[in-house]
Amino acid sequence: MRRLTDRLWQNYGQKLFLTATLPFIAAAVVIAVFATLQSRHLADREIAALESQLIHAKREELKNYLAMARTSFINIYGRAAPDDEAAKLAVTQILSSMLYGQDGYFFVFDYDGNNLVAPRHTDLIGRNWSGLADPEGVPVTDELIRLAKQGSGYHSYEWVKPSTGKPAQIVTYVIGLQDWRWAVGTGVFIDDVLATVAAARADVEERVRRSFLFIGGFALVALLVVFTSGLFITIRERRLANAKLKRLTQRVFDAQEEERGRVARELHDGISQLLVGVRYALDMARRRLVAGDDRAADHLDKGITHLAGAIQEVRRISRDLRPGTLDDLGLGPALKALTEDFSKRSGITAEFATVVFRNRLDPEAKIALYRIAQEALTNIERHASASRVTIDLRGHRRGGTMRISDDGLGIEAARARTGLSPGLGLRNMQERIDQLDGTLRILSSSAGTVIEATVPLSHMLPPEDDSHETKVNA
Repeated sequence: MRRLTDRLWQNYGQKLFLTATLPFIAAAVVIAVFATLQSRHLADREIAALESQLIHAKREELKNYLAMARTSFINIYGRAAPDDEAAKLAVTQILSSMLYGQDGYFFVFDYDGNNLVAPRHTDLIGRNWSGLADPEGVPVTDELIRLAKQGSGYHSYEWVKPSTGKPAQIVTYVIGLQDWRWAVGTGVFIDDVLATVAAARADVEERVRRSFLFIGGFALVALLVVFTSGLFITIRERRLANAKLKRLTQRVFDAQEEERGRVARELHDGISQLLVGVRYALDMARRRLVAGDDRAADHLDKGITHLAGAIQEVRRISRDLRPGTLDDLGLGPALKALTEDFSKRSGITAEFATVVFRNRLDPEAKIALYRIAQEALTNIERHASASRVTIDLRGHRRGGTMRISDDGLGIEAARARTGLSPGLGLRNMQERIDQLDGTLRILSSSAGTVIEATVPLSHMLPPEDDSHETKVNA
């Protein structure tokens, strides 16, 4: 009988242990995988943007170099006949002498594939290189000639780097001198760009690995605690476990916010300054060229305009990742700016109203409400087919409430029309508001959707008496 009792007690303890541990293990694995995938997805997207911006800067640099080279021989070329050998010789001598940096030079191929200028690769001069390809099989000479015949263009392939004597990835820009049937170009090696991107990717992978191991270690420690105290689990201990899981989820969100802030600083302090520097270089080149060819100056003016747009785009990305107004001025001004940007971008009429908070929300509440507003506006723009959106933010005796309403076709109708299954957007909203012990209400019908997020008074400083209402049409 005693053996039977002990056996039943062991079975009960095992069942209790499995009941307590299996959901915890599943939740920890889901959170770890979700956090890893989200971090890697965000990092991959930002690294891709970083690589694109760096290569764009390199391309603009090549355009600038070739514009300066063209200015140096345009007078000779403009006055020469198609068969003027003396003029051709003079231009080849000019281009052969124009070297820059350790690896920079200008090259010339005629449309038959013969190399005429290659000061850092003299073994190419005077020989026909039709059909030349790089080690990966990418055509070189034929593609450069094809782009030159079309007027101009970029081409990327592997080429021997003069300073190292080893193959490296290069981006070239080529233009065509149609009267002489010449392809004139220059290139810049992007191995430094690729190294920067590779280092950033390796750093991201290391951080993701550490985060995964941290979550796994935390889960293992919690599992051991549950194992040793599994027979004595009570309702109070279950509540403590829920609190631990909530803190773990908050850590995941905090890590995401920290990563967004870091990437934003890198984009702003790195790429923005680089593009500004290129813009100043182009502007200086324009001033020098004004005295010569006016068309070149117009071309450089256009380049400056494009670079200014790129700088503005970098700043926009930085602001979207972590708006400065959220920390400096509070949630109200940040939501106002978000509403105005949304209206300009989507063409949907947006209205923002608030009772001034005077920055009295704590950081967790500000971030959560701002991200909920971002997610809601994104869903409205993509799926709701709405013509008007209203965001209302105000404080009251129970805390603070943000209400977002639109006149779209509703959540169910949008899902039926697009065929999309419920995504993570609404789930993320609910999880963010749960971390604040707040409430999230979603009311949707064919007349529109209303999302109402409320944070408790514990996340606000005591309200002031002189608050007043402001209303802004975006």
